[in-house]
Amino acid sequence: MSFRRGVVRQSKFRHVFAQAWKAEHCIDDIRVSRVTWDTSLCAVNPKFIAVIIESGGGGAFLVVPISKAGRIDQSSPTVCGHLAPVLDIQWSPHDDNIIASASEDCTVKVWQIPDGGLTSPMTEAIVTLEGHSKRVGILAWHPTAFNILMTAGCDNVICVWNVGTGELVYQLSDAHPDMIYSVCWNKDGSAVCTVCKDKALRVIDPRRGTVLKVKEKVHDGTRPMRAVFLSDGKILTTGFSRMSERQMALWDPKDLSEPMAVQEMDTSNGVLLPFYDPDTNMVYLCGKGDCTIRYFEVTDESPYVHFLSLYSSKEPQRGAGFLSKRGVDVNKCEIARFYKLHERKVEPISMTVPRKSDLFQGDLYPDTAGSEPALLADEWIAGQDASPLLVSLSGGYAAPQSKHREILKSKPKLAPQDSGNATPSNAAAPTSHSAEEEVPRVNTRETDGNAERPKREEDLLNELLAEMKALRAVVLAQSQRIELLERQLARIEDGDV
Repeated sequence: MSFRRGVVRQSKFRHVFAQAWKAEHCIDDIRVSRVTWDTSLCAVNPKFIAVIIESGGGGAFLVVPISKAGRIDQSSPTVCGHLAPVLDIQWSPHDDNIIASASEDCTVKVWQIPDGGLTSPMTEAIVTLEGHSKRVGILAWHPTAFNILMTAGCDNVICVWNVGTGELVYQLSDAHPDMIYSVCWNKDGSAVCTVCKDKALRVIDPRRGTVLKVKEKVHDGTRPMRAVFLSDGKILTTGFSRMSERQMALWDPKDLSEPMAVQEMDTSNGVLLPFYDPDTNMVYLCGKGDCTIRYFEVTDESPYVHFLSLYSSKEPQRGAGFLSKRGVDVNKCEIARFYKLHERKVEPISMTVPRKSDLFQGDLYPDTAGSEPALLADEWIAGQDASPLLVSLSGGYAAPQSKHREILKSKPKLAPQDSGNATPSNAAAPTSHSAEEEVPRVNTRETDGNAERPKREEDLLNELLAEMKALRAVVLAQSQRIELLERQLARIEDGDV
C-alpha cells in the first residue's frame, strides 16, 4: 500500500539555523585581498585559518590559529614568498600543517606552518611547483591519496603533482579550449569534473588524460560557473541563465542530456561558491558580494534539491572559508561552520541543528573523513583508488598524532614533521635515514641499550618494507606510463592522430 507524504518533507536538517558569533570572537583588522579572482580567499581546518590579504610587492596570506580572536596587529608575520598576488589557498586534507598557494606569478608553493602559527614571516616554501605558463588560480588536493595536488591555470592546462617529490605526474593541456573555472575530485579521487568558459561540464580521468563525459552549455549565461562532485557520483553546478539569473543544477553523469533539477535564485551578479558536506548531503551557496548564504539538502527523491533556509546579514561577504567536519563542535549540534570575510574582519557563522539533548547525536554525525590518507601518492599514480578512511566524531575529534606520524615515516615526506620552517626539497628523503638519526637519541635516554635493539630493528625492517612497497608502485606506474606513450607513438606513426 502506498501513500503520499504530507506537505512538510521530513528531514532532520529542515530546521538548521545559522548564527553569527559575537563580535569578541571575530578576527579584526585584516586587510582582505581585493583581487578580482573568484575564489573564496579563505581556507580553514581544525588548526588554522588562512586568509589572502592585500600586500605590496608580491602576494601574501595570513595564517592564525583557529582559536585566535580580536585584532590582528599590522606587523603580524605572513606567508609572503610569492612574487605576485595569491589567488587560491587550500589546506592539505591529510596534514593540518600543510597548505598550498597558487599565484599570478605562475607558480604553486607548498608551505609547512608550525604548530601555534607563524612567529616570523615565511618566505621559503618546502616545495615550489613550476609548470604553468600563466597565472594559477585553482588548487584541489586529492581527497584520499597522500601528497597528490591538482592545479589549473589561465593557460587552460590542468597539472597533477606529487608534492612529496615535486614531480609533475600528469598534464592535461588539450581538454579545455578556454579558461577553466573550477575543478573538483570525486569521492575516491578516480575522476574530476571541470567547468570552463566554453560553458561545458567535463568529467575527466586525469591518469589516462581522457575526457569521459561532456555536457555542452550546462548554464547559458556568460558569467563564471562552478561544479562539485557529490558523494553518490552526481554533479552539482552553479551558474547563470541566459537572462542573468543565478542557477543551481543537479546532473547525473550517466545521462547528461537533461539536468535532474534546476533551481533559479535571483538576478544578483555575484558568482555562487558552492560548499558541499558529504556527511549531511547539504550544499551551502555563498555568493561573492552577497549578504546571504543559502543552504539545500540533496536527496534521492524528487525534486532532489530541497531548499532549507537562508542566512542573511547586513554586510556582504568578500569570500568564505568552510571548516572541515573534524573541526565542528559536536556538543552544540554544530554541523557546519563558515568563516565569512568582511572588508576588514573574519566572522565565524555556525550552522546548528536544534536539539534539546546534551548527548552525542549520532544521526547528525556519521563517521567522517579523517586526516589519514588511504593511499600513497605512488599507489594512486599506479592506478589504485580508495574511499576516504573514516573516523568517529563521538566525543569530538582528536587528531591521532602518534599514529599519523608513524604512518608518515613510510610515505614521501614533504618535510620533517617537527620543523616549522623546513628547507626546500624536491625529493623525498629515504625514510630509513630518519629512523637511523633517531637511534642515538633513544639510546641516551635508555639505561639498557640492548633492550631497545629488537624494537629498533623491527621498526627499521617495517620502514624498509614500506619503502620497497612504495618503490614497487613507482616502477609499476612508470611502466604503465611508458606503455601509454608507446601506444600514442604507434598511433602517430600509423597516422591515426
